[in-house]
Amino acid sequence: MHMKLIFTSQYFRKLCGLAVMLFFSVALMAQPGLPQRSVTVLPTQELDFGVFYASSAGTITVDWQGTVSTTGGVVSLSSSTVKPAIFDISLCEGRNVTVTYDPTVTMTSGVPSLTLNVGPTEKGPSGSTFPVSGDCNFITTIRVGGTLEVPGGAVSGVYNGSFSLTFTQE
Repeated sequence: MHMKLIFTSQYFRKLCGLAVMLFFSVALMAQPGLPQRSVTVLPTQELDFGVFYASSAGTITVDWQGTVSTTGGVVSLSSSTVKPAIFDISLCEGRNVTVTYDPTVTMTSGVPSLTLNVGPTEKGPSGSTFPVSGDCNFITTIRVGGTLEVPGGAVSGVYNGSFSLTFTQE
């Protein structure tokens, strides 16, 4: 009879151990995954002022909607395609992002150089905060425009430069 009690006790311990393991397995599987906390940004389109010419000093602006306007002696060719810069941001819904950027960039090719005034974005000027829309798999798109200052005597050519945007989640 003593052997049977030990066997029952061992059987009971194994059954309890299995029940505890099953409880913890179910409890662990029931926990939802934590949402993404890092901001992922992918540039998908460059800011493009298209083809233009300048008979004297002036500016050419491509706003965040892709609309072009000029001042002074700068003329945009109507057959030219202009584009705002586009960035895709991935971050879980309900989080806020602040976008900051240096407002001026120097574009080079010839002498004199051109000055690019970056912005605004569709979310506002540098320092603007906006909520991210959609779930963790949704992309929030931000468009960025700019104004190019063309000095008198600028040399024809392709001018290059770059600008950085910083996205900070709150």
